[in-house]
Amino acid sequence: MSNNAILAALRRMGYDKDTMTGHGFRAMARTILDEVLHVRPDYIEHQLARAVRDPNGRAYNRKAHLEERRKMMQKWSDYLVHPNLNRPGIAGDFNL
Repeated sequence: MSNNAILAALRRMGYDKDTMTGHGFRAMARTILDEVLHVRPDYIEHQLARAVRDPNGRAYNRKAHLEERRKMMQKWSDYLVHPNLNRPGIAGDFNL
């Protein structure tokens, strides 16, 4: 989805530009995956389609860490549905 499509959807839902942006979702996900769910940063960067170079120098290797990224996205989904399950002392860490 393009940034404009995300922004249009946010505006239709009543969010103004000072409340949430498309990039805000990416930043929020990046922070929560790292700091709350303890996912390895390289997995997060690959999923966010950042230019992460593999050992052969290729950027945007779409196949890198597929299984770990699948687990990460399931953990993200679980977090969105039940955020309290991921609080320290309530559930185990997601150590990828």
